[in-house]
Amino acid sequence: MAHSESPIYMSYRLAGAVSAGRKRRGAAENREEVLARLLKKRAAAHRAGLTDLERIMRDQIEWSLPVKSPKEDASV
Repeated sequence: MAHSESPIYMSYRLAGAVSAGRKRRGAAENREEVLARLLKKRAAAHRAGLTDLERIMRDQIEWSLPVKSPKEDASV
């Protein structure tokens, strides 16, 4: 088996590719960007007919939304 075909080498290449992809995309700068990414992923899951994944994305969207207490709303 050639060096480039070994499982260890392939695993190393895969890890490098995944890492490089993460670097290019970057972390979200703010809460709005996180929410925008979640909404895009939910829409893609919906278009693909992936109902379980869409439900998961909806739960994450709900969790990520800012929540104000009734006391905060009264002062506005």
